[in-house]
Amino acid sequence: FLTATKSYYTVDIEEEAVVTRFGAYLKTTEPGLHIKIPWVDEIYKVQSKKRQEAVFGFRKLDGNRRRANPIESLMLTGDLNLADVQWTVQYEISDPWKYLFNAKNVDQTIRDVSMSAVRQVVGDRRVGEVLTVGRAEIATAVKALMQATLERYDVGLRVTAVELQSVTPPELVKPAFNDVNAAKQEKEQAINRAEREYNRVIPEARGKAEKELANAKAYAVRIVNRAKGDGDRFSQVFTEYKKAPSVTQSRIYLETMEEVFSGTRDFTIVDKDARGLLPLYGSLQSVTSGKK
Repeated sequence: FLTATKSYYTVDIEEEAVVTRFGAYLKTTEPGLHIKIPWVDEIYKVQSKKRQEAVFGFRKLDGNRRRANPIESLMLTGDLNLADVQWTVQYEISDPWKYLFNAKNVDQTIRDVSMSAVRQVVGDRRVGEVLTVGRAEIATAVKALMQATLERYDVGLRVTAVELQSVTPPELVKPAFNDVNAAKQEKEQAINRAEREYNRVIPEARGKAEKELANAKAYAVRIVNRAKGDGDRFSQVFTEYKKAPSVTQSRIYLETMEEVFSGTRDFTIVDKDARGLLPLYGSLQSVTSGKK
C-alpha cells in the first residue's frame, strides 16, 4: 500500500510540476493526477499559473496603509535631480525547470533586475518628464529592459506588468516643485486665453478685410463704368458739336444753368448797367429768355 501511494502525485490548478529521474530533468507536468516511479522520480511543484507581485520603494502594511522605503525609491534623474519613485512589478514563471535550477535566489534576482532597470530608465530622462508626462513611457521601457535581462539570465520568468505607483519630488523640494507646477499651469492658461482671443479676432479681421476688398472692387467697377459712360457721352456731344457748334454751346449752357438753379427758389441777377439789385422771381426759363 505504501508503494502504491508513492506511485502517483497530484498537481493543483495553479501549479506545474517538474519531474527529475535520478536527479536529471525528465518532464514538466500540468495540473491533474500523474504517475511516478517511487524513490526514483522527484517532484518539484511550482505555482507557475499564479501571477506574482513585487513592490519597490514602499512596503504594504495592514489594509491600504504603506510604509515608504527611500533607500529603494530615491534615484537620480538625467539632469542631476532627485525623484522619489515607487513601483510594482508583476511576473509569472514561464519555465518551471529554469526557475528552480538556473537561479539560486529568484526573488532577489527579480528585485535586483527591476531596481537596475528603473534607475537606468529614470537616469536617462529629465526630472520634469519623470514627474509628469513620462510615467507610462518609463513603465513600458522598464518592462522591456527587465524582460531582456531576465532572458539573458535564463531564469524562466516573464514580466507581465510594471506600474509606477507614485512619482514625486523628495519632501525637501516639494514646495518648490509645487510652485513650478503652478507657474506652468498659469502659463498654459495664458496660452489658452491668447489662442481663444486669436481665434476670435483673426477671423473677424479677415472678414472685415474681405468686405473692404469687395467694396473696393465694386467701387472700381462703378468708377470705370461711369468713366466709360462719360467718355461715350462726351464723344456723342463732340460729334454733335462739330455739326453745329453754336447750337450745341447754347444747349449745353442752358442744361448747365438748369442743373445749377434747379434747387434754388429765389435768386438775384446783378447787372452792371443797373443802379441796384434786381430781384427776380420765376422760373429759369424767364431768366434765360432775357439778357445774358
